[in-house]
Amino acid sequence: MTVFEQLGEEGIAAVVQGFYRRVRSDDLIGPMYPADDWEGSEARLRDFLVFRFGGPQRYIEQRGHPRLRRRHFPFKIGIPERDRWLLLMSASMDECEVPSAARAEMDALFLQVADFMRNQPE
Repeated sequence: MTVFEQLGEEGIAAVVQGFYRRVRSDDLIGPMYPADDWEGSEARLRDFLVFRFGGPQRYIEQRGHPRLRRRHFPFKIGIPERDRWLLLMSASMDECEVPSAARAEMDALFLQVADFMRNQPE
């Protein structure tokens, strides 16, 4: 069963909402996000995760290939930023009580992607 089948779009959206609620007040990664486009940032992450976890391909249809590393290159992302992103996403998944099977798959993807986004030396 896919993450999308377990959580549905509503469940994935709830995780993303909880994450962005935390990011807005975070002193480390919050400033990386455009203050005038919180809703757009949230929608893009939600649509990407829906697509990535087995749901509709709205993200690909609207934005094409994710090109995540290229899109995040302007931001300095080192180990502290990676770890904070993971911490905030983990707290949101805890809050949303993501089932363990879905959580394992989500944790694995988030760790892989967050580490891939690093563009600063250790």
